[in-house]
Amino acid sequence: MAGPTTALHAAPRSEPVVTSVIPTLNEARNIGWVLGRLPDCVDEVIVVDGRSTDDTIAVVLDVRPDAKVVHELTPGKGAALRAGFAQAHGDIVVMLDADGSMEPAEIVRYVAKIEEGYELVKGSRFLPGGGTTDITRTRSLGNLALLALANRIYRCAFTELCYGFMAFRRSAMERLALNADGFEIETQIVVRALRAGLRVGEVPSFEAQRRSGTSNLRTLRDGSRVLRELLWASRDRASRSHPGSQLLSARSELPVGQGSCRRAGTAERPVSIVRSA
Repeated sequence: MAGPTTALHAAPRSEPVVTSVIPTLNEARNIGWVLGRLPDCVDEVIVVDGRSTDDTIAVVLDVRPDAKVVHELTPGKGAALRAGFAQAHGDIVVMLDADGSMEPAEIVRYVAKIEEGYELVKGSRFLPGGGTTDITRTRSLGNLALLALANRIYRCAFTELCYGFMAFRRSAMERLALNADGFEIETQIVVRALRAGLRVGEVPSFEAQRRSGTSNLRTLRDGSRVLRELLWASRDRASRSHPGSQLLSARSELPVGQGSCRRAGTAERPVSIVRSA
């Protein structure tokens, strides 16, 4: 079977090439479910493994023999994602988790939004059509506080901040200049996209509980890293002129620097999602 890079460059095509990047750490009981539900629009699969001690890699290659497995020795979700982004060849790069909490079929929503002209599309559990059965009260309160801070700093109308289901144009990667190693990578992607003047959109997403095992997320530790990222970005922003950015969610548009929203309709490709028990 031809490798993913060969297949990606085999012939011209009108549709964008889509790469999925999935970080893993001991997700042998979950990753097969995720890979098996990737939609047909995904052309390249990159799994970045952070020194798993279970059968994660064996499961990956059994379910998706064409997947590219990247071994990343630096610990942390951010380090894994950055390693995967560096190996991506697609026009559109989609990042999602390996624990089964995110529905891979939703990827078509992100791709459709990118095709509308957005450079970064982030999932939101708090838009109509989204939801979560996984977030704890402590995490919810922390997320709300961080979201309010981000919206105040960037004068935006985000409904979500700390969620790792996102897609972006690979051509925008260099402008993001990512360097985060931990879970703060998700916030760093968003704030640096805003600072770079990228067009950012939101789509609804549903988050379930992870299918098996325990999360590597630590609420206080990782929440503090997100806060530091926001405060650093705020100080850096204050020291330079802001290029101007725009947030368009699935329900409203708020250009940075303006104080009111105007309604904006959006067309989304329909998604049929059936979550297994």
